[in-house]
Amino acid sequence: MNETLSMAKPSMASTSDEWWRGAVIYQIYPRSFRDTNSDGIGDLRGVVEGLDYIASLGCDGIWISPFFTSPMRDFGYDVADYCGIDPSFGDFDDFDAIIAKAHDLGIKVIIDQVYSHTSDHHAWFQESRRDRTNAKADWYVWADPKPDGSPPSNWQSVFGGSAWQWDGPRRQYYLHNFLTCQPDLNVHNRDVQDALLDAARFWLDRGVDGFRLDALNFSMHDPEMRDNPPSGLPMDQVTRPFDMQIKQFNQSHEDIPAFLERIRGTIDEYPGRFTVAEVGGPDPLAEMKAFTENGKRLDSAYNFDFLYAPDLTAELVKQSLSNWDGAAGEGWPSWAFSNHDAPRAVTRWSDGANLDQISRLNMLLLLSLRGNPIIYQGEELGLPQGHVPFEDLQDPEAITNWPHTLGRDGARTPMPWAAKAPQAGFSQANRTWLKLDEAHKDRAIDRQIADASSMVSYTRSLLTLRNSLSALVTGDSQLLDTPDGIVAFVRTSDEGEILCAFNLDTNPVDWSPPARFQSGRMIADQNRANATGAIPGRIEARSGYWAN
Repeated sequence: MNETLSMAKPSMASTSDEWWRGAVIYQIYPRSFRDTNSDGIGDLRGVVEGLDYIASLGCDGIWISPFFTSPMRDFGYDVADYCGIDPSFGDFDDFDAIIAKAHDLGIKVIIDQVYSHTSDHHAWFQESRRDRTNAKADWYVWADPKPDGSPPSNWQSVFGGSAWQWDGPRRQYYLHNFLTCQPDLNVHNRDVQDALLDAARFWLDRGVDGFRLDALNFSMHDPEMRDNPPSGLPMDQVTRPFDMQIKQFNQSHEDIPAFLERIRGTIDEYPGRFTVAEVGGPDPLAEMKAFTENGKRLDSAYNFDFLYAPDLTAELVKQSLSNWDGAAGEGWPSWAFSNHDAPRAVTRWSDGANLDQISRLNMLLLLSLRGNPIIYQGEELGLPQGHVPFEDLQDPEAITNWPHTLGRDGARTPMPWAAKAPQAGFSQANRTWLKLDEAHKDRAIDRQIADASSMVSYTRSLLTLRNSLSALVTGDSQLLDTPDGIVAFVRTSDEGEILCAFNLDTNPVDWSPPARFQSGRMIADQNRANATGAIPGRIEARSGYWAN
């Protein structure tokens, strides 16, 4: 690994207070990133050790998934203390070491904030459930049963079944949009908002550079608790009751933007910080625009267009880019093809026989889009979805929906650092929290970093090239008229234009760019980050290029 750790970091895209505009963010799922105490679970010290590698790729920031105190029923997204670190990850000395080393390397640090719900182990919930008159009685969403004893509304949880759970001590139902052990906060309550903002200040004072705000559109409910209407989807298109409703009343409340303005006010106390909203759902665009409107709320919205798409098509890319065209008052988009919640894109978008080609094509496209590209750990290795047998599953969603979905565990298997080391260098433990996929050893970091033709080397070279081209970092984007299967757009800045063209079809397509580019030269394609040659009049299947 010495060769990896000694590589210098290419220059960052931006050094202003808006460093995040066009920045490349590397997502770390810490449980699976690197284990330094041999307990089989990745930890914060492992993040410290991995920072040199991330810097060598040319990334501008990291986003670390939750490491807060938690019973780990949802692996950290069930927070029991917003201002605590779970011992399985380490302690504050470890976290402070991340901040110090990342900043020394010129890397910004973003962490999750989960404002829609907590763990049922949280002290706030334990007090709230005691009775109906305590100081935090209204900090969660409580309701009496209907006269027949049934839940207050028909709302369904993401993980299956009613979104309401009966609580004996309180003798009421409480709302949980996710697991029953994740009660929903009553974010309508100003005191709850103040407590969440205090938690944000705690981490900002600790030196973090921004937040990804998890499940934001679940953070407020309809106080009248009206029933959701049916979605009308046929049973063969759903895997859970949640999909059978239009989520009109248990999420996306009209008061959420006002809370986001309070968040913005807090963030503005700390110049140069960044916020990105996670806004899921079948039709999230209006909320994403509202949550990032006119710079008075959040900076960016985390785009789901590609995360669950079964296929990568030109039509999908065109529609997504059209939705974020840089209109006045529009926020800045963030893009991800894979993350800890979604099956890895290379598996979804390939036939299993052309993983290397699809991995490179995906990276070239992701780094072309106007916005912030977010690379999920292992994506730069070309890791496919890990195989996790049913008996080894950890994810409650995967267990509940088996075998109808790929689940989340396959995207969370341990990172392979060294092909021939125990557990591929992730851990010295005999057993890790999720089993390593043996097939991933061939794509280990040490093996790829020594190979100039590897996916890691391609990614690093591509990021170096991108960071030198302002048009690809912060430039405007204009879609071109193209035939079916082809998506092409021009990124433009004061320093010039870059043509980005892709054939996402399974057959070659004849296409020539606008006349002003026909005498230009390619500068990258899906094979080489420093490609040279004339712009072709035909784009081969599943390929693309940058040209100027």
